[in-house]
Amino acid sequence: MKKKLLIVLLAVIILAVILFFVFSSMSNNHDEVEQTISLVENQEELEKEFKSDGYTIDNPNIIVNPYEISPLTALVIFETESEVAPVVTIIGKDENTTFTHEFDANTVHYLPIYGLYAGRDNEIIIEYGDVEKRITITTEELPEDFILPTSVEADKESLENDLYFFSPSSGGYTSAYDVNGDVRWYLTINALWEINRLSNGHLMVSTERLVNSPYYMTGMYEMDLLGKIYKEISLEGGYHHDYFEMPNGNLLVASDDFNSGSGTVEDVIVEVDINTGDIVKSWDLKDVLNREDGKSENWVEYDWFHNNSVWYDEATNSITLSGRHQDAVINIDYDTGDLNWIIGDPTNWSEEYQKYFFTPVGDDFEWQWSQHAAMITPEGYVFILDNGNNKSKIKEEYVPASESYTRGVMYKIDTDNMTIEQIWGYGKERGSEFYSPYISDVDYLEEDHYIVHSGGIVYVDGKNSNQPAGLGGADKLVSDTVELLNDEVIFEIVLPNNNYRVEKMSLYQENETFELGKAVRIGSLGETKVDDDRFGFILGTSDIEEFEREFSVTQETDRLVVSGRFKRGEDVNILLYQNMNSKVYHISVSKKPYTALCLDIFTEDETENGIVVNKYINSEGLSGKYSIYLEIDDTIYDTGEYVEF
Repeated sequence: MKKKLLIVLLAVIILAVILFFVFSSMSNNHDEVEQTISLVENQEELEKEFKSDGYTIDNPNIIVNPYEISPLTALVIFETESEVAPVVTIIGKDENTTFTHEFDANTVHYLPIYGLYAGRDNEIIIEYGDVEKRITITTEELPEDFILPTSVEADKESLENDLYFFSPSSGGYTSAYDVNGDVRWYLTINALWEINRLSNGHLMVSTERLVNSPYYMTGMYEMDLLGKIYKEISLEGGYHHDYFEMPNGNLLVASDDFNSGSGTVEDVIVEVDINTGDIVKSWDLKDVLNREDGKSENWVEYDWFHNNSVWYDEATNSITLSGRHQDAVINIDYDTGDLNWIIGDPTNWSEEYQKYFFTPVGDDFEWQWSQHAAMITPEGYVFILDNGNNKSKIKEEYVPASESYTRGVMYKIDTDNMTIEQIWGYGKERGSEFYSPYISDVDYLEEDHYIVHSGGIVYVDGKNSNQPAGLGGADKLVSDTVELLNDEVIFEIVLPNNNYRVEKMSLYQENETFELGKAVRIGSLGETKVDDDRFGFILGTSDIEEFEREFSVTQETDRLVVSGRFKRGEDVNILLYQNMNSKVYHISVSKKPYTALCLDIFTEDETENGIVVNKYINSEGLSGKYSIYLEIDDTIYDTGEYVEF
């Protein structure tokens, strides 16, 4: 009897081993998923051709658009026998659009050339010692869908040769225009949100990759105008709207916490170590404010605050934030996170918060509404872009879009006596033609020298709209940017699209340096939550070809990207199978699960044919080879692909 049991047990073990090897080798019958080459990886390959050996000033190595994402730039490479400091001049149409920069002395020269015109032969002068070399750099025409100004007015005697850098929100490219309105720089990647320079002269822009819909990006790139990336910072909660470079070099970043279970967005701030990408400090605004207080028209439960700006003030060691959906600019203590004050109409706020509001003093005072870009000026004033939506918290008293206006406004606050005085403003006099119900920006250039950017002007049937572009059937978009010096308009540029922010910057920075080499990747996207773990073989699968809708899987450096068209109500999962274990990742069939401005409403076509949804599965916590399966309700499809981490 024991012998028979032993034989049966041995047979079961052998069968189990055979089945194990059969099913654990399923991935061997699959093809590896398509690999996506990142910008960082691509630039490593490109730099192999950036050679200086054998090139002289008379025969330089000229590479136009060297990193393939910045078409109006070039790299001029050559060597000299002795150390020289070349001076480069990019010839413009006039003095205000001609650029000159002196580079550091060296014998091997990599000269970034910025500010080329599109679709023409650009004349460049390179000088050092007794040498003067003129070269021509030819660029391609602008893309057909490029946005060009409809109006430019410039007082050139009051202006120098800075550029105006725009980050678009509805069509267009991240780009820069000169005082004539000519395009002198743009990126072909979809870089959103703030675009500004760090203290080292490099730009900081968003990555082009989503971490969550509709506009939360994986993090940020530190790059130069050539498009050369020096650092990629990944954030588990992603990045949206704004960042601020602190005195210690760290970054304050508007972020999210998608894993908290709260279901809220745009209410978390993090401080990122600029060297490691580690989160060294964070602030959750749900610990600071009551979510139900001070609701604006756009308030929704998950996006109750909608933080759209971050500003650190060293003098008071505090952080100023802008909550669009509570019509509130708030200030919190950097160390404790405690609330210091609130700027805004105190109507519909709980009694416990009334002590944090200011009492208006002086003439012509108005509160701000649905504001953006709150900052503290060197004088200690609070400078805000007042979008001006509704101009009341009481629905019956809402002002229609046709009577609204957007303005830049500056307040003087007295935190001892809790009073507030309006000391400057621009935009009210422009009326509804300057009304932008969303986005927009103000910039402080120096005392009495400001930019007011009404970037989200929207028309429907010839009338002003209170809805952002894309929500209310807009048939005309306008972005109007005004530069003022001593209350006089010295520059105005109008574009037929909507733009989030504008920054006025020089083309070259004195301390800016170009360096070859691999970009540093820091930070982390975190570990993607596994919704279920299943043990056992995957049997009875259908071929993915039987799934007659769009479906694809690609692998990026740090994650798997799944995209498919699914219908509302379907229970959709991705299964990563390895050695009889399946990690199950649920895919939510929602148009915009973390949207800030849209309701999840399906059209008839979307209800019938489904919507395209993306799922991101981060590589952190995963190791080895996984076969990939798609599960919809009770059907499991074999994708025929595997991924290896």
